Amino acid sequence: MTTPQTVSTTHGGTPTRTGTTLLTGAAFLGGEPRDLAIADGVFVDPSAIDRDAAEVLDASGLVALPGLVDLHAHLRQPGGEQSETVASGVRAAAAGGYTCVFAMANTTPVADTPAVVEQVHRLGLEAGLATVRPIGAVSVGLAGERLADMGMLAGSAARVSVFSDDGHCVADAELMRRALEHAAALGAVIAQHAQDPSLTRGSVMHESPLAAELGLTGWPSAAEAAIVARDAMLAEAAGARLHVCHVSTLETVEVVRAAKARGIAITAEVTPHHLLLTEELVRSYDARYKVNPPLRADRDVRALREALADGTIDIVATDHAPHAPEAKQAAFADAAFGMVGLETALGVVQESMVETGLLDWAGVARVMSTAPAAIGREPGYDAPLEIGSPAHLVLVDPAARRIVEAASLKGRSTNSPFLGVELPGTVLHVWHGGRRTVVDGEIAEMPVQA
Repeated sequence: MTTPQTVSTTHGGTPTRTGTTLLTGAAFLGGEPRDLAIADGVFVDPSAIDRDAAEVLDASGLVALPGLVDLHAHLRQPGGEQSETVASGVRAAAAGGYTCVFAMANTTPVADTPAVVEQVHRLGLEAGLATVRPIGAVSVGLAGERLADMGMLAGSAARVSVFSDDGHCVADAELMRRALEHAAALGAVIAQHAQDPSLTRGSVMHESPLAAELGLTGWPSAAEAAIVARDAMLAEAAGARLHVCHVSTLETVEVVRAAKARGIAITAEVTPHHLLLTEELVRSYDARYKVNPPLRADRDVRALREALADGTIDIVATDHAPHAPEAKQAAFADAAFGMVGLETALGVVQESMVETGLLDWAGVARVMSTAPAAIGREPGYDAPLEIGSPAHLVLVDPAARRIVEAASLKGRSTNSPFLGVELPGTVLHVWHGGRRTVVDGEIAEMPVQA
């Protein structure tokens, strides 16, 4: 056995890059306390290690979860480095408990060629704090006119398994049908940004009496639900897997529920902000609350929570959308859509789902780790916290509370709707493939690659 590098009898510790780590007393998936051990990048049997030759970390009072997986984030690079880079994005991800992030294709240039997806993949490897899986574009340039070469993207070094024009709806039904057929042949999934553009021209907030009161153009719920209904039928005909991005309305929940009952291979995600925030915040005209799809009504928030609890909605995905300050420092109607969310997602889910009794911590692990990994076909996250599986692990202090401050955010942009808000839970420690990436809530410095 190796010589111990740190022996800790508190929640603290220093990064261990070699040797064995023993975690004692963690609430496994929020259940009974148990010990966990990590050696050579995988979980090992705690009873088989030499405790005198291991780093020991007392995790009593902490919840042990598998490393979180985000199926929907915008890391902006290449082309949007003023808002985020892959390196800054994975720092934010690690701070939020994420060990794997799927990066959307709406970069500049668009991720519609092997060169671009491989660049993003390489930047993720260099950053080292989390696995970065590039998402490939469905259409060339996200223009919705001609299919990207999905086969080449899937066969690239980036191993693209998810395709999306997110930020733009694949509005043309024939193009969507062909995309689904290609995805079925590749064993991939199409993630649709469900927004009928003909129904949302100039729309900036939820269509409701409040929109009329505020003098802002409303965004009808039908614009989302109608596209999902169409695509569900196309997916059924193609024998393909369809994933619905950022479900935001009761009507869409009902469409997804009916499609699942019919046996269609459809999955869906909800963002943390749609689980907690409502259109009422737009009264401030603060562009931090401008997002696509928009914040909806109370009835939609309730429906989304219930759908996540009963499995109609499969996962939570952040739709992390960083913007430089000038993009948000404009009149509400003119400002950019989007919110950052990687660092606050777990706290929002605890607030909206765990503390309301709708999910337990095992349910959180399902919707924020194992299910998104399964949808994205990401190996290594399908047997969380089991002996022999890769050591992707998060330790959370569920009793802690923190006020979200711009200065504490690890990403490059601070356009969070939760600034000044107190959220429950604190991510204290994170391991990615057995390497400690977060220690006592701070990012651990990565060794220089040889």
